[in-house]
Amino acid sequence: MEFRTVSGAGIAPYLEDVARLRIAVFREWPYLYEGSAEYEARYLQDYVDCPDSTLVLALDGDRVVGASTALPLVAAEPEFQAPFRAQGLDPVAYYYLAESVLEPAFRGQGAGHRFFDEREAAARRLGFSHATFCAVVRPDDHPRRPPRYRSLDGFWEKRGYSRAEGVIGYFPWPDIGEAQESLKPLQFWWRRL
Repeated sequence: MEFRTVSGAGIAPYLEDVARLRIAVFREWPYLYEGSAEYEARYLQDYVDCPDSTLVLALDGDRVVGASTALPLVAAEPEFQAPFRAQGLDPVAYYYLAESVLEPAFRGQGAGHRFFDEREAAARRLGFSHATFCAVVRPDDHPRRPPRYRSLDGFWEKRGYSRAEGVIGYFPWPDIGEAQESLKPLQFWWRRL
């Protein structure tokens, strides 16, 4: 794999690739996301419109096989800012590491670390003091939980992140097979840069 980092308007040529990856990867446990190209186009436009956004691409030749996004938390959807404001925390201090999606055949080869390294470097260059991201919370007894599922908590902790106690957001999306969106709880994680 090779990696390329772009920002702001430079993200536009990769929107279809990122949307394709988000729909495919987030369909897996624990997100179970019933994605649509229409929603993805609207959601990802925020990254194109924000000059301080970051997109890290993982490439196999010319093919995009992974993508990782970030932007200032104040430029993210209001639902991601709300739990910080509710705790009396100023979202201006945080760089939001939105998602990392990678085709299964390329996992376990260091892309996860590279995605974090590049986004954290961008946050530091932009003057942010903290990085944050969130992960969906699903019950352990959820009927779609794979029997051998291993959470990423250990990976995140090794990267220096910890759960942001009390900082839990809610974001709507339809689960696989659902016609209507429902709110999902999202636990935020954070670290000082």
